[in-house]
Order: sequence, then structure tokens, then C-alpha cells
Amino acid sequence: MSIKSLLIIGFVWPEPNSSAAGSRMMQLISFFKNNNYTITFASAAQDSSFMVNLESFGVEKKSIELNNASFDDFVIALNPDVVLFDRFMIEEQFGWRVAENCPKAIRLLDTEDLHCLRTSRQKAFKENRDFQLSDLLQEEVAKREIASILRCDLSFIISEYEVKLLKEVFKVDTTILHYLPFMLNEISEIDLEVLPSFESRNHFLFIGNFLHEPNWNTVQYLKEAIWPLIRKELPDASLKIYGGYASQKVLQLHNAKEGFLILGRAAEANEVVRDAKVVLAPIRFGAGLKGKLVEAMQNGTPSVTTSIGAESMNGDLLWNGFIEDNALDIALKAIELYQNKELWIQSQKNGITIIKERYDSVVLESRLKVVIENLVQNLDVHRQQNFLGNLLQFHTLRSTKYMSKWIEAKNK
Repeated sequence: MSIKSLLIIGFVWPEPNSSAAGSRMMQLISFFKNNNYTITFASAAQDSSFMVNLESFGVEKKSIELNNASFDDFVIALNPDVVLFDRFMIEEQFGWRVAENCPKAIRLLDTEDLHCLRTSRQKAFKENRDFQLSDLLQEEVAKREIASILRCDLSFIISEYEVKLLKEVFKVDTTILHYLPFMLNEISEIDLEVLPSFESRNHFLFIGNFLHEPNWNTVQYLKEAIWPLIRKELPDASLKIYGGYASQKVLQLHNAKEGFLILGRAAEANEVVRDAKVVLAPIRFGAGLKGKLVEAMQNGTPSVTTSIGAESMNGDLLWNGFIEDNALDIALKAIELYQNKELWIQSQKNGITIIKERYDSVVLESRLKVVIENLVQNLDVHRQQNFLGNLLQFHTLRSTKYMSKWIEAKNK
């Protein structure tokens, strides 16, 4: 590749042991490092105790400020060839500054997931009704998110279903979209042999960051509707629940007598997943791909989830466990998977096949490299063909820009 300098502007500092978003970001960093980029990661977020040490990966860390012209001086001096925005909110905040100060820089957006889809599903759930595609067109977040996608040269979309929505519901041109799921290493026979056996595993597991609303809702669902059914049939079984940023409302669900155990942040997520017999993830709303379910496959742990949980994850391949949308069915399948060794082993193999066929990092990185090389060679033509993006960039430089400058002046 001819381009060598990448600026990533992060919504938060990456925490790969806390969230799928953190793992996704580290996969992208790995891709660009493997293609000889120098990388600067900038964020206005506060440091956290659980953020990854970026310097140890050869990435320069830079703290920046919102609504402050100091970013202009920083980006002009850095003069990156490529800028990657971490979620649409970051593109809203910094995209116009990048376009104005580094007009030749390729602008990439990693959506993580479609926020408008997650928000619309959550609203429908709370209103006790089915989600409709028309909900998306009424969602304010959708207008902001689609505008951000249109302004960028290319957006990474993690889910095939979300690519379909962008094409068919929002009529986004596919030339500015790139399907990019998790990029994972293949699991070898040797890896499989060293995993804990069926007999050595004896509990259920849920793991998820509690800053993420779907995770909190899932734990409530487990506590109220599903775990009592499982516990009735398996009185000695326990459900271990791990997750960072657990609030008091989460912690108070802990009940040792019921085997419902709230255990806080896992020191090493892969270890706790590897030790579990079955992962329970009855997710009722959300979007994107579920990192906890990929993590289960990587660690040879079968799972029981919902249609939304498994959305776009396995294509036509058999799931590594069961997909059910009714509390009773979820409980029955979880019990069956927990007790049936032959079924459990086959489910484990299904998960390994899904990783190999759908998330092969070698294949996905090769495709991504070609797409970015084409973008480098044809950027002017690519931008000319994206008239709506140019139109939005034109107006954004006169609206978002002056709102930001007003905030900056007010802060002085």
C-alpha cells in the first residue's frame, strides 16, 4: 500500500476485555499495523483502568478535546493519509475538521453496529410491540447516522442484515459500504484438544458489559423468566454472570441459594467462557454481531441465544447450540445442551465451523486491503460519484462547524 499514516479517532479508549467494540478496534489496529501503517489513536475520553496499553502495540496515544480548535493544529501537523472514525458520533464531531484541514485524507467510518437499529428495537421492546422497519425511518438517530455514512468515503458494516437495511431501507449506494465482520484466527484441532472437556464443565454463563443496555435487560430476563425453569430441573447448577461496570441494581440480583451469581468483571474473559458448559444469551433487542457469542465459539462453549442474538452470525450454517425466542424453549434447550454430551460436542464443532467459514481473518483482511487500495487509487472519482455525500459535507461545514465554534467560544 502507498499510504502509511492512519489516525483513529476513538469514542473511548479500547477495552478489548470489556466489550466487543474494544476487540473489534484491536482487530482493525492489527490489520493496519500488518500493512505497515504508522498509527495514532486519539480520543477525548477519560483514561480508564481497563484500557489497553496502545503504546505496547506500537500505536501513539493522543488526548484531544471536543469543540476545540487545538484539534485543527494537531491534525494539520499529523497530516494523516487515512482517518478512521470510531462510530458516527465521532464523525459528527470531528469529520468536518478533518475534511477542512486534511481534504485529501481518506475518511473511514467503523459503525460498530447500526445505532438506529438498536435504538428502534429498544423503543419497540419497551412499548411492548414488534419492531417494524418503518420505525427506522422515524428515528432521529437514523438521520444522523445515515448522514455520517454518506459523508465518509467508506463505512465498515459488521452485519449482513445491516448492509441489507442500508441498501433497501435507506437506499445507500453500496460503493460506500464494506461488509466487515469480526476478523478471527481459525481454531485448529490442537486448540480444540486442549479445551476443557464436557465432563469438566459444570455451570452456565452470561458475560457482558453493563454499560450496554441490552446486557442488563438480558440478565433481568434470565433472573425472572429463564433461570427459575432451568434451576427447577437442574437444582445443583449455577449461572455465573460476569461483566464490567455493574451497578447496584445488577449486584442486588445476586442470590447464592438460587445459584444466580453476579461476579463482576472477569479478570480474563476467555478463561471464564472456556470453563463454562453453556453460554446463555437470550438477547431481546440490539444490533450488530454479538462478541460474547463469537467468544463462546472460540472457546468451544455451546450457546443458547435468540434470533436477534444470532442475527447475521452463522449464515446458513448450523448454530453452536440453539436459537430460540421463547423463555420456556430457551430453558428446555439449555437443559438439553447441558446434559447431552453428544449434542454438546456437535454444537462445539458447529461453532468452530462458523469461525472458519465466516470470520477468517486472512480472507477478510485480504478483501479489505484490496478495497482500500482501490480507494487510494480512485479517490477523486469515488467522491465525485457520491453526490449526496458531497452535498451533506457542504452543509455540514456550515452547520455542525458553526455549532462547534459557538460551543468553543462559549467555553472560553
